[in-house]
Amino acid sequence: MYGIVNKAIEDLIKTNFGESKWNLILEKSGVEHEFFISDEAYDDDVTFKLAIAVSEEMNMTITEVLIAFGEWWVIKTTKENYSGLMESGGANLPDFLKNLPSFHNRVMLIYPKLTPPEFKVSHVEENSLHLHYFSKREGLQEFVRGLIQGLSILFSTKTTIELLQTRDKGDTHEVFKISW
Repeated sequence: MYGIVNKAIEDLIKTNFGESKWNLILEKSGVEHEFFISDEAYDDDVTFKLAIAVSEEMNMTITEVLIAFGEWWVIKTTKENYSGLMESGGANLPDFLKNLPSFHNRVMLIYPKLTPPEFKVSHVEENSLHLHYFSKREGLQEFVRGLIQGLSILFSTKTTIELLQTRDKGDTHEVFKISW
């Protein structure tokens, strides 16, 4: 993953819990990077070690950590670093979700070495849709849930998110039903 992901985890912890808490988490993780360069690629293992250390240090489940980080990613990181890109995705939550399948094509212009997930949309109705999430990375479905929750906050839209299928139960990909 790119350094911006790890920097966002660092920012989440420092902003909400202080520099000393971040230093404890960094030490606990065993990650030997003192800082992260946004546009440099890092092994996925670095990000997972940080998430596990946050979980242990903050007495949270990995699910809670991933959801919190997904929300933070949308509300803080993308808003500060990619506001133009976010604005091009749509003026409201349903439009943004419908445009999500082409979103990472634009992101890849910024990060050419990115191995992004793929999203597809189906079952589009007036107040809901199904969001299909495909990724070579396993274990990030709750991060995606956090992203959706963050988008809901960003667009001031009350939503419910239901996981209809998951690779954890043998499916080929995750499918979320998002209702608003």
